[in-house]
Amino acid sequence: MPSSFSLSRYAHAWRALRHRNFQLFFSGQSISLIGTWMTRVATAWLVYRLTHSAILLGTISFAGQIPTFLLAPFAGVAVDRMDRRVVLIATQVASMVQSLLLAALTLTHRITIHELLALSAVQGIVNAFDMPGRQSFMVQMVDNRDDLSNAIAINSSMVNFARLLGPSLAGIVIAATGEGWCFLIDGVSYIAVVYSLLAMRVDPAHRKAALLRAREPMLTQLADGWNYVRSFVPIRTILLLFAIVSLMGWPFTVLMPIFAAQVLHGDAHTLGFLMGATGVGALASGLSLVFRKSVRGLVRMIPLAAAIFGIGLIAFGLSHQLWLSLLLQLVVGFGMMQGLTSSNTIIQTIVPEDRRGRIMSYYTIAFVGMAPFGSLMAGTLAHLIGAQATVVVSGAACLAGAAWFWLQMPTLRRLLKPIYQQLGILPVVPELIAEEDSAAG
Repeated sequence: MPSSFSLSRYAHAWRALRHRNFQLFFSGQSISLIGTWMTRVATAWLVYRLTHSAILLGTISFAGQIPTFLLAPFAGVAVDRMDRRVVLIATQVASMVQSLLLAALTLTHRITIHELLALSAVQGIVNAFDMPGRQSFMVQMVDNRDDLSNAIAINSSMVNFARLLGPSLAGIVIAATGEGWCFLIDGVSYIAVVYSLLAMRVDPAHRKAALLRAREPMLTQLADGWNYVRSFVPIRTILLLFAIVSLMGWPFTVLMPIFAAQVLHGDAHTLGFLMGATGVGALASGLSLVFRKSVRGLVRMIPLAAAIFGIGLIAFGLSHQLWLSLLLQLVVGFGMMQGLTSSNTIIQTIVPEDRRGRIMSYYTIAFVGMAPFGSLMAGTLAHLIGAQATVVVSGAACLAGAAWFWLQMPTLRRLLKPIYQQLGILPVVPELIAEEDSAAG
């Protein structure tokens, strides 16, 4: 049963924290994600320090994300057929080992670009299972499905608080001691999330349902998941825009060391400030969604968020001043996270439970799987036309995607309305039902 939770005017904003399992998840992840963001910044800075190459920055990111693109559909089937908590415990332990290996090699000054490529690829394999597992497990951490959208928004806020704090800490640690200690802190931080998962009490019915699904042929389930995504217009449209933004927009992060060092003439501290500013904007976005009471109105936020993201990127690409670049990163972070969380919330709300792992695997492909191609493209373009021009082109592509999605809005609203009515999100008007029945007759 949910634990006691103090009521207030804004209690609905934190209603998901009434649930014990989500409380545990929140506490464990809050610690672990700070370490994760420290590792992301430290890895980018280490690659740039060793190579001073925009192409290799893109290549490392590609190596860390391409396994997710290739394996996510199969991982989604596995998530639907297994105990999701067990899947997450396994991925967290594997991530901990990867970070500790990275720390050992860096602290002993044995790290090379080849080892960074290999360890990034290992983390990509882990992420292929971790992301659909994490997203699918979300519904099991809240006893009341009405609190799912709030749990997703709180989770996004937690991620972005870590995005704010982690890069800033990474900049301090890198400047003081080097990248290796960031990797070590990250490795140790996984203990918190593993403990939180072990302490949860999960309804055995979920495990039994997974065992029943495991009796079906894996290839049949794989085809079923693909056919559902391909034929169901709302999910297909949301994922297509998400893929465009991930391909063209999100890889701007791999170029941040170049902006910090060459465009803004800074150092690791500058990189930390830029990434931290992105985190502040994203955190503001997450908090704005926390205060929403339902998913109503989120569909139109998706193209608006993509447009804000695109405009922010274009302006950032043209900026040469640190103060202006920091302000623009607030805009970029807000648009980026608003689109991500809105898309996630709608998909999680309308997807059927027996296909959740598979559908979220395609969400993972759109979110992470397209990014390796974008990172490789961004690194190559930055080498040819410069990092600033590359980011301007990326922003223009996001704007084009937003315009396309806006044209699909009437169809999406028409298809989502009966689903929202069935879930109780929208009221059912008897007169309209009678008219529809009469027309059908």
